[in-house]
Amino acid sequence: MAEAAHPHIESEDNDLHIQRYHDRPLSRPRISSRNRKARDITSDFILAASKLGTGQLVKDDFFTLFEAVGALEIMDPKMDSGYLASGEMLEDDYDILKDLLPEEVIGIMDQMLCFEMAWHMGNPLSQTIFTSLYVDQLLWPEPRSLEEARFDRDREGYRDTLLDVVLRPYCLGLIKTCDLVHRRISTETYYEEEDFVTNLYNRKLLTDFPVLDIERLLDKAIKWVGYQTESISEELRIALDTRLCLRKRFLHAVALDIEVVNERDTAYWKQCFELLPYLYQSRSLGVPIESSFSAKVQRRLASTVPPRPIVDISFDDAHAHLKRLCLDGTEVVRILDYHGGSNIMTFVWTFLSRKPQSSVYIRCLLQALIFNEMRILGSLSIQQFIFDDLEEIVLPADILVDPANTSVEAPNDLRFQIAKKMDVFVGRCGESYLDIIRAISMNRSRARRMLCHIIVDWDNLQLDAEEIDVELRSYTKEVPVKDKKIGGEEVWSFPLSSWAYYQKLRQMEWIVQMGFELDVYQVDELAGMYWYLQHLAQTRLQHLERIRTFTNRRFTRLFKPNSQQEASFTRSFSFLNYAMLEASAIQSFADALSCLYTCLSQLSLLPTHHPLPYSSPSLRHSLRMRPFLQISLPTVPSYPDFAALVSPFFSSSSSSQTTDSIKKTSHIDRVVKPHNDDDDDTRTVNSLLASADQAIKAARKEWEALGKASAETARCVGCEDGWRTAMKDVLRSVIAAGIAVGGVRKWVAEGGMMGGKEKEEGLRVEVGGKAYSDYWIVPKVVLRVSGAVGVTSGK
Repeated sequence: MAEAAHPHIESEDNDLHIQRYHDRPLSRPRISSRNRKARDITSDFILAASKLGTGQLVKDDFFTLFEAVGALEIMDPKMDSGYLASGEMLEDDYDILKDLLPEEVIGIMDQMLCFEMAWHMGNPLSQTIFTSLYVDQLLWPEPRSLEEARFDRDREGYRDTLLDVVLRPYCLGLIKTCDLVHRRISTETYYEEEDFVTNLYNRKLLTDFPVLDIERLLDKAIKWVGYQTESISEELRIALDTRLCLRKRFLHAVALDIEVVNERDTAYWKQCFELLPYLYQSRSLGVPIESSFSAKVQRRLASTVPPRPIVDISFDDAHAHLKRLCLDGTEVVRILDYHGGSNIMTFVWTFLSRKPQSSVYIRCLLQALIFNEMRILGSLSIQQFIFDDLEEIVLPADILVDPANTSVEAPNDLRFQIAKKMDVFVGRCGESYLDIIRAISMNRSRARRMLCHIIVDWDNLQLDAEEIDVELRSYTKEVPVKDKKIGGEEVWSFPLSSWAYYQKLRQMEWIVQMGFELDVYQVDELAGMYWYLQHLAQTRLQHLERIRTFTNRRFTRLFKPNSQQEASFTRSFSFLNYAMLEASAIQSFADALSCLYTCLSQLSLLPTHHPLPYSSPSLRHSLRMRPFLQISLPTVPSYPDFAALVSPFFSSSSSSQTTDSIKKTSHIDRVVKPHNDDDDDTRTVNSLLASADQAIKAARKEWEALGKASAETARCVGCEDGWRTAMKDVLRSVIAAGIAVGGVRKWVAEGGMMGGKEKEEGLRVEVGGKAYSDYWIVPKVVLRVSGAVGVTSGK
């Protein structure tokens, strides 16, 4: 009898049969049927599709978009992550365990630093850091301990090589730094894939491992490099030591995070900055290994997007970005020196308006330093913060903002009722105030868009504040002022509403100014938008004068004010005087540029833009004023009123009451009437240029006075250098505008408007390009005289 086959041998035969089956080359399946015959319908399909009209679609209800996109992905190298070209391998054949030379380790470190900075710039991890085969080996499979996070997990212990002793700690430090940056950004306000990409693709960035353990590994690596005097040259040892020290200090600086509120320590950011020159000088020593980075790693990441190419920035760009990051990390801590709400707002606006703008990590860190765990700057409550701002602007030494009110517990006491009403107001406006800071912390385009939405909330807040003001009168026993100019009617101070109105007006000015910065407006719109800016500034100036009147009235009615009350009123008057000067300076310069652009437009000297067949002045007016249409005050002028006020050449048969009321806010009266002959046009142009020249002289005096103010007066403590630089840039723009006006006046005086002179003498105006200040676009006037060319104005 034959013996039965051994089960183990039978199993091996089956496995061999299965393996041989899978090794067979795939062939086309043969479809056969006795009753049906296959036919190529490609030509029929093309013929039927050709009969469809443009935009016509034939769709089966069971063939959804998912199936359609899935069909397109297959075998498309741009969509199918599993597609392999002819001769391409599924996995990279790079050996990550091979020994590296010091030059190669330096090159890999520099490449990783470039990818790290590219990630900070807003590129995803899948196209930057995760493309490193060394990083991928450390993170996947997910290590359960720091000991498992190594390049060779099958071997116990470590080799005394550059790979294990130097490169591994550097990679661990880089990953942990990214983890801390990712956690800070994820907890603050940002816009995904616009400012930053937080997708981790189902990987953990050593989140569960403490920073101290990784710093110890970096310390060991630094010591080990110092001992390699025989095997590594001194030049290479210094280069390796610089990169390891930079990685350790960068990790520690990021690990401090908001703990800097208590420690006020920026030493690590400064140490990073001091190491950057040595890093840059030794960049040529490294030998990059391009094969140690691969886009094929994306196939193993949990991603719903098709494969994308590696984002590789130059070392110079990475070095410049890291340099700005270290400088910003050192300066952002200065906001912790509290000097009132106005100072914080000035710091945020000045700090984040610089070019290039701070990285998203610094902007999120700034948000966290200002407000975290229901505290402002780590120590102030929201109520105290709002009270300080109210006291500085509208309520100096007033019972409404007295902190002692919260300690009164008797319901019949007036202070108890005041505290109750003020709690309601703080609860209503606290988040709105912080929203302004969050909006400014975004990229400039997003910041402007967010401010357009926030002013609507502030308009509603103003109306709510008016109701609270009326309710508080019964507790404060306020006596109204009778204004003889309006028939002796009673005028109330409305302090809370006035504060909200002031904040709203300032945001509206920012929106218009950022429109100039972001090149939102066309050249022929500059005259109108600068007019609207001066209108907003003049409205804010009038509002500040009203606030100052009531503040001065309250101060004169004090009987023997104590030192605390005097200090409070002194601070308030200082703020009001400076804010009025600032509003007047903005109004003067904006009015001057409006007059200048109006004149250039009438003389047909402005550069022509591409034709806009679907646009009209009225439609563009509606578009530019759309953010302000929902605002109750100040009212938005209609297009006929707007055109009549902006251009003296606009002919209108009637003038509405809105036009008359807005004309009163103009800094310089303009002649608004039609002109029919050349003499009248010349007189009108001369009148406009004279008005512009007068406004520029006033603006120069006002901006010079602003620039001489102390940091305490200007509320720019902590950002004084940046603020003074901005003031100087605006003053340069004012001077350039004065030169431009002088050049145009000279050209007009020499008969430039006459047709006979245009052949030999002419004037060319250039708008755009680099400017001294992003908010003030000054035209560049080029005067041509008998073949010669002279530039009469700067930027």
